[in-house]
Formats: sequence, structure tokens, C-alpha cells
Amino acid sequence: MTPRLGQLAPGNLPAGWRIYAVGDVHGCVDQLTALHALIGEDARARPAERVTLIHLGDYVDRGPDSAGVLRRLEEAGDALLGGIPGEFEVVNLLGNHEVMMLDACDPQAHPGALPFWLENGGAATLTSYGANPEDPAACTAVPPDHLAQLGGFPLQYEAGDYLFVHAGVRPGIPQERQDPFDLVWIREPFLSFEGDLPLVVVHGHTPAEVPVVRPHRIGIDTGACFGGPLTCLVLEGHRMRFISA
Repeated sequence: MTPRLGQLAPGNLPAGWRIYAVGDVHGCVDQLTALHALIGEDARARPAERVTLIHLGDYVDRGPDSAGVLRRLEEAGDALLGGIPGEFEVVNLLGNHEVMMLDACDPQAHPGALPFWLENGGAATLTSYGANPEDPAACTAVPPDHLAQLGGFPLQYEAGDYLFVHAGVRPGIPQERQDPFDLVWIREPFLSFEGDLPLVVVHGHTPAEVPVVRPHRIGIDTGACFGGPLTCLVLEGHRMRFISA
């Protein structure tokens, strides 16, 4: 691979730091595996002092193998570390589909949590664990460590001029007062907002055919579970580029 220098980005990262941000996976484990391989190849071809891999949430539902995706996330660090020089870390953010899954699989959950999840792609996730989604006890097929893994994922990550979240932010609200619900669920008024934000928001959640780049936000959900590519945004200094699988 011969990496491109990329285009000017709307923000900046400190010198020596490269970030790979991956959009919504939704059970597409083969694409995630292929994208991880491309990221590893890219990182080895262009060494950086610090490399951070960020997954923006929505690992489960809709696609064919959500269970496989969660296992892949557990292995991502080890899978990519080989041969990557410098400091390397993996950050997995929480998405709204993980919230629905956690709510539905909570023994103390509201009775409507499971039907709501199933209506929004949860049936495919339970099937990937070998469970019958129509079985009221289907959630018991999900390993407790997978639920604990999801429950520990953060809502946001800040780096340089960028804020990484699953869905977006509510304009006009200081970052420290953002509602966690908005960080994983919001669409409007965030998507149509045209003003300035304190940080450039890198997000998924709302699929588009190609990445959406605005002065205040970069959307990288390109609908992998709907037949589109799985997209990775690469940020370094004042530049950005994209890798897809």
C-alpha cells in the first residue's frame, strides 16, 4: 500500500499522533476484519509516535454476525499490535444499539425493552449467538462478559480539535453538560446545524453513501449493513483521508 497524504481536515491533531476512526459495523465482521488488516498495513507503512484506533459504536444488530464483531473487538489490539511501532491504543465507544441491547438483556429491564430492541435489529444479534429471538429467555445466550464489555464503553473521546461520539451533540450546550442520550441518539438539530462547535465532531449513527465532511463535523457511517463499505477516517496533523473495506 502507498498511503496518500490526504486532504485538509477541519481540525488538527498534535504532532506525532494518528487516529483511525471506524464507523458503524452492525454485525459485518468480515468487513471489520478486512478493515483492521488495512489499518494495520497502513500503520506499519507510515510509523507514528502514537496511534489510536477508535470504533464509533453500533457494533451489533442488523448484520450477520454481531457476536463475531464483539469477539473481534476483544482481539483488535492484539491483532493489530504486531509490527506497529510506537504507542498504540484501542477505544471502543458506546452506540445506541449497544444501549438497546444492554437494556433488553438487563434482568430488571422494562418489559418493553426487549421488543423495542428486536424491532431495531436485535433479532439478528440474538441469532448470531445461536438463540431463537422469539424465546423470552433468548438474552441468556449472550455471554455476561460481552454485556460487561459493552457496559464499560465510554460515550466520548477527545483528541486535539476533535470530539468522537457515536451520534453527535446538541448545539449550544457545553460539552460537559451534553445529555448522554444525545451523544448516542441525536440526529436533529445536530445534522442540519451550520454554525460553529467547540470541537469538530466525528460521528456515525446516520448512514450516507459517502463520508460527510463539514467544518464542524465528519460523519463516517457509510451503511456497511445495507451493502455499503465500512469506512475508516484517518486523521493526522491538519490532514485526513479515508480507508474502506
